[in-house]
Amino acid sequence: MIEKLKQRWNVKNGWDVLIILLVFACTGFSILYIKRAFFELIGLTSESPSWLRWTVNIIIILPLYQVVLLCWGWIWGKFSFFWEFEKRMFSRIGGWFGMGKSKA
Repeated sequence: MIEKLKQRWNVKNGWDVLIILLVFACTGFSILYIKRAFFELIGLTSESPSWLRWTVNIIIILPLYQVVLLCWGWIWGKFSFFWEFEKRMFSRIGGWFGMGKSKA
């Protein structure tokens, strides 16, 4: 599994894979706490309409996740990896909406 991830992410060794996985884990835990605090701050609860919770997640929490991912990547010395990761992800998302790089 480590070898597959090394190839997929184009990294040199298993330590890089471990650090990348650690960054994803730190980001996920951070966002859980940030989301909980933010939802409490604006008064969203489990009884709030699901469409409202999903809207807040997409508009606020998802972009915040990207910023936190870059911050953790910087802390762990992998900012350039995560910066490229973000650019690839957004180019794919843009492609879904016809905003990706043109192939002309």
